[in-house]
Amino acid sequence: MDVIPAKKLHGKVSRVLNAEGKDFVSQDVEKLELTYGGIKGDRHAGLTRESNAREPWYPRGTQMRNEQQVSIVSVEELADISQGLGIERIDAGWIGANLVFEGIPNLTYLPSRTLLMFEGGVTLRVDGYRGPCRFSGGSIAKHIGLDGEDHKKTQLAFDFVKQANMKRGLVAWVEREGDIRAGEGFTARIWEQWIYT
Repeated sequence: MDVIPAKKLHGKVSRVLNAEGKDFVSQDVEKLELTYGGIKGDRHAGLTRESNAREPWYPRGTQMRNEQQVSIVSVEELADISQGLGIERIDAGWIGANLVFEGIPNLTYLPSRTLLMFEGGVTLRVDGYRGPCRFSGGSIAKHIGLDGEDHKKTQLAFDFVKQANMKRGLVAWVEREGDIRAGEGFTARIWEQWIYT
């Protein structure tokens, strides 16, 4: 079995956002305050969450560990998705992102267990990639002014699912508490990797 050695990559935080309302759309904030329960005030905070369609092995609504406390996207991948959709831009807040990174190639491909260690002391542990959905696509459709009562049923919403595949970013949980601010540098510590066959 081939083993790829561990390595480190360096990036920068472009924006920090919090989804404080009932909607998943997030807004720019001065800083993110992270505890073991996630981002203070964010709708995805909590040590646990209810299972949904992404966990068909549990009855819907089962309490489970919240590995989706923080949603992360990259400037580069959002630009790729926008281009593929033929629109000017996608704002990270429209799809509920908490952190926008730059400088990490193919961010969504970072493997599970990667540690994101920030200059201010916070550490996040990557759970895995965030699969794209029509809810996010519908939010984009709504924000760019497409007509329709149910934006998640627009062609753009369906196209987003295809265009954002393996470009939608990551979800992570808090391993070490603290604050994260825009402009902060971080190191991605990638463990040894192998393919189990």
